[in-house]
Amino acid sequence: MVELSLADRPAIVTGASRGIGREIAARFAEAGGDVVVCSRTYEDVDAVATELTAEHDGRVVPVECDVTDRDAVRDLVDTTVEEFGTVRVLVNNAGGADESANLLHRCDEATFEWMVDLNLKSQFLLSKEVLPAMVAAGGGSMIHMGSVNGLFGIGLSGYSEAKSGLLALSRNIAAHYGQHGIRSNVVSAATIETANRRAEMENTEERTGETSARERWLDQYPLGRFGTPREVADTTLFLASELSSFVTGENLVLDGGLTTSLPTPFINDVYDADEPPTTN
Repeated sequence: MVELSLADRPAIVTGASRGIGREIAARFAEAGGDVVVCSRTYEDVDAVATELTAEHDGRVVPVECDVTDRDAVRDLVDTTVEEFGTVRVLVNNAGGADESANLLHRCDEATFEWMVDLNLKSQFLLSKEVLPAMVAAGGGSMIHMGSVNGLFGIGLSGYSEAKSGLLALSRNIAAHYGQHGIRSNVVSAATIETANRRAEMENTEERTGETSARERWLDQYPLGRFGTPREVADTTLFLASELSSFVTGENLVLDGGLTTSLPTPFINDVYDADEPPTTN
């Protein structure tokens, strides 16, 4: 029986100082995996590594890394190989957006380039740098953190375009390097309720006196809630483990039904879909 385990599958998780990245690193360590965690600030990621190593079986090593810097990325991969002998899993989680650049005419060239560098170029750099070690180890799994923003028109110019490009990057990796045992997949998540994201949405009501962004966004989700960092971590662990050994080139949409239909209140008005079914 194939187990949901990362024993003997050393991993790199970028953007791991907090939120989703930290939860992925914790889930990997819990599954017995050795993990290199990185962020721009060593102190932040060092605290995460110390805490996770004390709590779980896997060994967690902190590395400071600007994932948009080619030399820093090379040092990150070299450090991982020195610490664990190889790399079998890469989680390209680092990313971000400038919320003020939500529409094209509000996004200047420098901001657009920054978001593409952080959300697409960095994942290209990491994937390219880690390939030789993965191939030499007999194969591995790459998981790239996408977004529903890359699937349909929501907003955030620069960020959305980068996340859409990530789908092509991952498919090409899967197509070209599958013969060497490399799998590559994208996780396209919708709103994940990290502490920062929750505060950001709820503060809308305080600033404007209107219904909070959280309440308005919840109407768009058939499941009636947002995702949790743990749910993203569990999905990522599945793709990193041998349980997904025949899954590659895919985009796993983790969105609580957001992209399946029109808003739930509209569906209820048209079809009375909120009427619970009964036994005839």
